[in-house]
Amino acid sequence: MKASTNLGKLYLIPTTMGDCDPMDVLPQTIKRSIDLIDYYIVENDKTARKSIKEVSAEKKQSELKLFVLNKHTETKEHLDFIKPLLEGINMGLMSEAGCPGVADPGAVIVKLAHERGIQVVPLVGPSSILLAMMASGMNGQSFTFHGYLPIEKDEKKASFKTLERVSFEKNQSQIFIETPYRNNKLLEDLLQTLHPETHLCIATDITLPTEYIKTKKIVAWKKETIDLHKRPTIFIIHKM
Repeated sequence: MKASTNLGKLYLIPTTMGDCDPMDVLPQTIKRSIDLIDYYIVENDKTARKSIKEVSAEKKQSELKLFVLNKHTETKEHLDFIKPLLEGINMGLMSEAGCPGVADPGAVIVKLAHERGIQVVPLVGPSSILLAMMASGMNGQSFTFHGYLPIEKDEKKASFKTLERVSFEKNQSQIFIETPYRNNKLLEDLLQTLHPETHLCIATDITLPTEYIKTKKIVAWKKETIDLHKRPTIFIIHKM
């Protein structure tokens, strides 16, 4: 698929956030783009090929050329990844789940594309952060995403109190995530640390059949039992 200029275009292609029919959450623009693009920058070769096949069953896997970008990728490899773009070939950038470039290593490729004058084309798809914020009932006019919080217990609890204070002072929702196998411990620490009247939204398995999204005060959450183990989850707190 050739670009109309001397440079290719970088298409940011969202993927599903778990095991579901891609056409339930992805628009037709995703399929049309995948049908025409053979070069991709992805987090994982195997899962990327699976995602492409689910969206475009007729796509020949043998024609795909995938460059793997993850925490093990060296910075010097980034330029090699975008060589097809510099040669006028369009490429797709895919996250492991959801939207590329947001809480995702693909942001470095997008930055590089801008520096080289390459057009970046974001396509519509599911973002767990925005979907959780939409469904939380919290302040969608002012919010901050913090990614992962500290792992060490005392630092983590101190960060909870800081986010809670900032939320109250700025009337701002505070969003964060955890490695799925540590979700239950994170929730336990939140319930032990936050003020009873602080609101907490738990949004897990977003867009999947097992989707669960609820917002309650900490005092109410203490009466609930929920298992978040190994389930992708967004946490949002807001002290009003």
